[in-house]
Amino acid sequence: MAIDDAVMDWLLDSDPALRWQVERDLLGAPEDQWRSTRARVASEGFGAALLARQDPDGQWAGGSYFPAGFFTSPEREQPGQPWVATTWSLKDLREWGVDPSELGDTAARIAANSRWDYDDLPYWGGEVDVCINSFTLASGAWLGADVSQLVTWFAEHQLADGGWNCEAEEGDSVRSSFHSTLNALRGMLAYEKHTGDASLREVRHRGEEYLLERRLLYRASTGERVGDFVGQFISPSRWRYSALAALDYFREASIHDGREPDPRLADAIALVRAARQEDGRWLQGGHLDGRVWFDVDVTPGAPSRWLTLIGTRVLDWWDASGADAR
Repeated sequence: MAIDDAVMDWLLDSDPALRWQVERDLLGAPEDQWRSTRARVASEGFGAALLARQDPDGQWAGGSYFPAGFFTSPEREQPGQPWVATTWSLKDLREWGVDPSELGDTAARIAANSRWDYDDLPYWGGEVDVCINSFTLASGAWLGADVSQLVTWFAEHQLADGGWNCEAEEGDSVRSSFHSTLNALRGMLAYEKHTGDASLREVRHRGEEYLLERRLLYRASTGERVGDFVGQFISPSRWRYSALAALDYFREASIHDGREPDPRLADAIALVRAARQEDGRWLQGGHLDGRVWFDVDVTPGAPSRWLTLIGTRVLDWWDASGADAR
């Protein structure tokens, strides 16, 4: 998909965490160029700012998933949740492309000092929530931590319909969730890419089939749209599902696995294409309430560099495959 020079310049005039992905995924820049830009993430902009907020014990905000003292503070009564604790900070640094060597012995310090809010369990062993375990699996693989307990956890907790649901462990649901399933898939793919261990690939492919059978958008029971959230594109999306977030996963997975795009993605592609503005940008569709260390994207309704990067690379991947013509 051709992109306007002004839009490309706008995308390149950005934090290194975003710019290196524009260079790699949209410009097709030489590897040494985008890697050089990616190496700056730890010393400039978002990445440097977040690294500077790490606690001496290896955590962020003194907690694993929630900040220290959250459950007895007035913040608990506010909308949303804070996005500043260890799990969210590691997720951001990893997805921004920070080299794990920049974090030194963080994995060991977290192992020694961080416990889950649920049952005081050790950090790298995970807990009962599939989304939390997905983030932990990916970040542990990135940092070289021992996440072997979590590798077996995903196969053991895959539901009969092929996906996962954060509420299943409480006995509240036997049906999978779009949100939980996408997070599980992202975690398993990141694990495989960071470690080279493909032992979860079959489990991952079965989870992909759960979303593909529903064409990323629809209820299996009625064929109706599963919810408005599928068409609301937000950045950062954190744990939240959307057609755009799912397509970005399927793009990455198909490239990694060496597979062509599945034709069942076509409806979701059309939804993403329809959201593209005439100038080639995508607008911020909302935000998730809660405290952040600092803003990394624009307010709702404004053109978003992050969403424009993701939307453009998804459509480029789809269009280059000739999937619409098959």
